[in-house]
Amino acid sequence: MSTLTERSSNPISSQVSATPSLRFGSLVRPRLMQMYFDLLAFTLSFAAYQLLRTFVLTDLRSFTIEDHVIIALMSCAYWSVVFWLGGLYRDFYIRSPFDEFFTVIRHTFFGSAVIFLSIFVTSSTEYQSNPRFVFVVYWLVLCALVCIGRLSARQLQRRLREHGIIKIPTVLVGSVARLRELLVDLHDEPAWGYDVLGVIVVDTTQSPIAGLKAQVLGDIKSVQHVMRTLRPREVLVTMDHTDHDALLQVTAQAADEGCLVKIVPDLYEIFSGQARTQQIYGSPLIEVSPELMQPWEEFAKRMLDILVSLIALVVGMPVWILTAIAVKATSKGPLFFVQERVGKYGHIFHMAKFRSMYVDDRRGPTWTDENDPRVTPVGRFVRKSHLDEIPQLWNVLKGEMSLVGPRPEQPFYVEKFTEMLPYYRRRLKVRPGVTGWWQVKARSNPESLEEIKQRLRYDFFYIENMSFKLDLEIMVRTIFVMLRGHGQA
Repeated sequence: MSTLTERSSNPISSQVSATPSLRFGSLVRPRLMQMYFDLLAFTLSFAAYQLLRTFVLTDLRSFTIEDHVIIALMSCAYWSVVFWLGGLYRDFYIRSPFDEFFTVIRHTFFGSAVIFLSIFVTSSTEYQSNPRFVFVVYWLVLCALVCIGRLSARQLQRRLREHGIIKIPTVLVGSVARLRELLVDLHDEPAWGYDVLGVIVVDTTQSPIAGLKAQVLGDIKSVQHVMRTLRPREVLVTMDHTDHDALLQVTAQAADEGCLVKIVPDLYEIFSGQARTQQIYGSPLIEVSPELMQPWEEFAKRMLDILVSLIALVVGMPVWILTAIAVKATSKGPLFFVQERVGKYGHIFHMAKFRSMYVDDRRGPTWTDENDPRVTPVGRFVRKSHLDEIPQLWNVLKGEMSLVGPRPEQPFYVEKFTEMLPYYRRRLKVRPGVTGWWQVKARSNPESLEEIKQRLRYDFFYIENMSFKLDLEIMVRTIFVMLRGHGQA
């Protein structure tokens, strides 16, 4: 096994020391981009406010250019402080765009309210004569411009990372099998921006290290030396959940050297993470799989299911009628394909879809693939556009499904997967959904046990983080997926 030598003779050390801008870019540039786009949004929103105020209140005294510049600078300084105090200049990769938009809306609302109250309390009569809607428009424009700017900053960062312009020097630590999986994931996702300097193998006696597509830097005893020599920005740890001592050692030593440590969980860790601490008269207990949604969120989720389903079924009636006519006119068979599915707590229900396949197919339960010969020409279109899913809104109205949740499976597959993965039935704790986290992230049907496990990661992530806000985010993402035509053909 090749190990690290002195820094001067190590090629990776030379590479890292010769390109310090990579570490600087990965740490600072995202925040600078946020600030650049925010300052532009602050300036443009202030300009829009002044223009609207001028047109609405024509008898106002005119401002000099110096006045406008001073007020604009004060506005930029004020909002920069508000955003900084609100934590909006942290690394934006720690939150989703949807979460960031909610945070922006909240802080701009309260910040605008402070400006509004300050003007009416301390300013002259001239400023107090501003109509309320001028301030409302100012807040709306500010919200929109900041959100657009931050989304643009994210996309620009993504492109820079995809093209290798900005990288995060990273060391991977873990077991051989888990390292292989992680290296494949990092290779398939260049937008993550990780520049793998090498790997540290925790236990070289269990599996051969041959075939690892990265430089092996050493074993667990060399963690501290590797951190001091290469100075990686981040350390990704991926190992079995039973390696407690090794995990604690790696985490402590890497953190002591100023490295940001991130742990890549396996299915067991995701599942066991769904717990919360309780106590009875001072004795600690751990409740496994608690109800993570608040009662008001559960109520809001159900009301949203009913409202959206009713509106979609009624407003979209002409489209559903045309789809039904096309299905019946182009192939023989029933209009709907009805199938048993497993719902919450194992309840069996009948789920309907617009039929997209030829009838009399004698194969047993199976998934469809991209070039499945059973799919009709019209069926290929309705599957691509997700129109075949519309009848499931009736299941949503009946309470058998929700708009958002893990996809319901056939009883055959539930029994089969439960035999292979005992924790599979964890999915049955919640109502199945028309769309879900897996659909907006992966979309393809799993074809192997490893792909099933990967799908479960997405499902368990949703179950562990269930919230009304996450449901809204998934619904918005689903709309973009449909518009891009990423459905199954």
